[in-house]
Amino acid sequence: MGMMKRTMRPLFSALVLIAVAATLVFRITLRYSSIELKNEYPFAGKAEKPVLNETLLKYACIDIGEPRLKKEVEELLEGNFRGHNRHRSFLSSGKYRIDVSPRTARGVSVQLRSPEFYRLWQSFRRNLQDWFRNRKLPKDVMMDLVSAVKVPIDGHNGLVRSQKRYKSCAVVGNSGILLKSEYGELIDSHEAVIRLNNARNRGFEHRVGSKTTLSFVNSNILHLCARREGCFCHPYGVNVALVMYICQPVHFLDYMVCNTSHKVPLIVTDPRFDILCARIVKYYSLKRFVEGTGKSFQEWAPAHDGANFHYSSGLQAVMLALGVCEKVSIFGFGKSASAKHHYHTNQRGELKLHDYDAEYDFYHDLVERPQVIPFISEKFKFPPVSIYQ
Repeated sequence: MGMMKRTMRPLFSALVLIAVAATLVFRITLRYSSIELKNEYPFAGKAEKPVLNETLLKYACIDIGEPRLKKEVEELLEGNFRGHNRHRSFLSSGKYRIDVSPRTARGVSVQLRSPEFYRLWQSFRRNLQDWFRNRKLPKDVMMDLVSAVKVPIDGHNGLVRSQKRYKSCAVVGNSGILLKSEYGELIDSHEAVIRLNNARNRGFEHRVGSKTTLSFVNSNILHLCARREGCFCHPYGVNVALVMYICQPVHFLDYMVCNTSHKVPLIVTDPRFDILCARIVKYYSLKRFVEGTGKSFQEWAPAHDGANFHYSSGLQAVMLALGVCEKVSIFGFGKSASAKHHYHTNQRGELKLHDYDAEYDFYHDLVERPQVIPFISEKFKFPPVSIYQ
């Protein structure tokens, strides 16, 4: 009898192990089946709110260049254009004849020599003050984009002003990878087409399309346009509206001059929207840096020239499309060792002040899991996003 008990014990233990193993296999199978279901049917269940790294969020909100920006704005409001040589020559010629020599006294330190400049100067100071004062981040800024951008464009085009978004939008980047594709017809099939920094499409229509609804530029591009007669900045036609974000505060002078000659809307992005884009990009750059190198958050700034770090025009154009479109398609975002940096130029290098890899991580999340993107209000509903490369 004792021998039988000893024989049964190993058998019983084996049966227990088999039962435990079967249970684990069942649970694992159920878990992966659930994951596959969520991937195939993304709306099958409500996605859980992600747990974000608080330290990462904290560092992403710190703008290292803010003190320098504040000083620059204060100098410009006083009329001190020292260090802005391009605008010194711009303001000292033509109908805006002024002396922009630096002064030590506070207040407007320029000698007004024409009524035209006085009006320009007052408008410049007012716009610059408002822009700098509004550099804060309300979470609902994404839901204001239709009113700020689409409504005035519709009004100019004689359309009914409404809060409806464009049914579909194509954001066309400038990457050289577009030379390996023929997306022209697909791009033009969208209700709205957004192009970047006045990249020419003539001669590339079968690859990048011919339709343009909105030209999104940075203020460096507008500064170049301001040097032309009539401030011509319409490579896609004089009826295409421009939306611009401010790279340098002094560029409000170019905006003042160009806005008087442009018949179509010339819209400056809300500084709150600029702040949102900046924080999102820095968050992804910090995340990529810490996870990829194992270094601390404090070491990110020296590696990325933190004071000059900035998002690309392409990223902010995509963010704009998220707010004004029901469906977003992205073309020409990405890079290849065999492709030029821009499809329409011979430039091959990237600007060091951008972290394109971090921005690509953001685009991936837009497509796969937008709920993990930080700083955006939970009330905002992300449109579906597709990327074509």
